[in-house]
Amino acid sequence: MRRVVVTGMGAITPIGLNVAEYWDGLKAGKTGFGEITYFDTTDYKVKIAAEVKGFAAKEFMDGKAAKRMEKFSQYAVAAAKEAFLQSGLDMEQEDPYRVGCAIGSGVGSLQAIEREYEKLLNKGPGRVNPLLVPLMITNIAAGNVSIQLGLKGKTINVVTACATGTHSIGEGYRSIQHGEADVMLAGGTECAITPISVAGFTSLTALSAKNTPERCSIPFDKDRDGFVLGDGAGVVVLEELEHAKARGAKILAEVVGYGATSDAYHITSPAEDGMGAANAMKFAMEDAGVKPEDITYINAHGTSTHHNDLFETRAIKTAFGDHAYKLKINSTKSMIGHLLGAAGAVEFIASILQMNHNYIHQTVGLEQPDEELDLDYVQGHGVDMEFDYAMSNSLAFGGHNATLIVKKYK
Repeated sequence: MRRVVVTGMGAITPIGLNVAEYWDGLKAGKTGFGEITYFDTTDYKVKIAAEVKGFAAKEFMDGKAAKRMEKFSQYAVAAAKEAFLQSGLDMEQEDPYRVGCAIGSGVGSLQAIEREYEKLLNKGPGRVNPLLVPLMITNIAAGNVSIQLGLKGKTINVVTACATGTHSIGEGYRSIQHGEADVMLAGGTECAITPISVAGFTSLTALSAKNTPERCSIPFDKDRDGFVLGDGAGVVVLEELEHAKARGAKILAEVVGYGATSDAYHITSPAEDGMGAANAMKFAMEDAGVKPEDITYINAHGTSTHHNDLFETRAIKTAFGDHAYKLKINSTKSMIGHLLGAAGAVEFIASILQMNHNYIHQTVGLEQPDEELDLDYVQGHGVDMEFDYAMSNSLAFGGHNATLIVKKYK
C-alpha cells in the first residue's frame, strides 16, 4: 500500500474563516452559537444555531463564479483554496488526471429548493431558475472545486449524512493508497440552517431547545438535550508520500487508518450496544497496524444528544477495553455545533492541529457528566499533552459509522 500524508488544510467554521482562526478559537474555548439570523424564527421552538459569520465569497473567488454557487459550494471552494495554497501544489507541474477530489455534502442546498419551490407555487413552473438542479445537488461542491482548481482526476461525492466528511477523507485516502490518484482534495461542506431543516430536526427532537448560547451544545453532560446546527466546510490535501517528498512539500500528518461500518439497526438511533461504531474503530486500528494502547486521544462524534453520547461511550469502551479510561476524549461540536456533512472534515482538521501543537482542547460546557458517561472528556480546561496518534469518529443517521486515524509524521 502507498503511504498517504496531509499537506494542506482549509476550514470555514462558525469560530473562524480559516485554519489559523479556527485553531485560535479551539484553544480559547470560543463558541459560535447565537440567535439564527438567516430567517425569522418567531414561530420556531429552536432559535439558536452556529452560523458562519463574516463570510464574503468574493474574497475567495470571482463574483461571476460565486453567483453560480450556493453557500455550501462557496464554502467548499474557499476551504479547498486555502488547503491547496498551503500544500504548495502547482497544477502546471502536475498531471491533472492524477489529482482528484472527494468532497461531500449531507443535504446540498435546501435554500435553493425552498426559494424555487416558493416561485413554483406563487408564479408557476415557468419561473423556476433553470440552474436550480446544478445549484442544489450535493455533488456540485466537488464539481465546483475541481473547476476552480483544474482537478481532472477521480472526483466523487460521498453522501452519508453526518459521516460524509469522514467517509470522504477515508475514500480519498483509499484512492491514493490503491494508485487511483497521487493527490486528492477531500472533506465536507454544509450550509443547512434553513426553515425546513430547523423545522424538520426540531420535529425529530434532535435539536437542543435550550436557546441559551452558553448551554446549548454540551456533549456528555447530563443536561444535554440535542445538537445545534452549524455550517461551514473542511478540506484537506491528501498526497502520496513520495509525491509529496519529491516536490518538497511540508507534511502535516500521515493518514494511517480508516474504518467504516453500518449499524443496520435504525434510521436515526445508533445501535444501543455501540458495536457498529466499535468495529469501525477496531477496523481503523487494524488498518493502521496499532494496538488500542497506542491511541491516547479521540475526537468524538459527541453530538450532545442523549443516544449518541451514551452509545458512542459504550462503543469506545468496547473497542478499547480497560484502556478506554486512559483516553482523552473531546467533542469539537461543543464549540462549533454540528456541521452535518462537514462535521467529520473540520473535526479531522482539529485532530491534526491538536496533535501537532501537543494540546487537547476542552469539551466546552461540560459540567456534570451523565452516570454511565465516566470517561475522560477533557472537562473544564484543555490539556497540554504530546501524542502520536489521533482518532476521529463520525456516526450518522442511517447507521453509518466512520473512523480515521492520523499520526505525527516523523
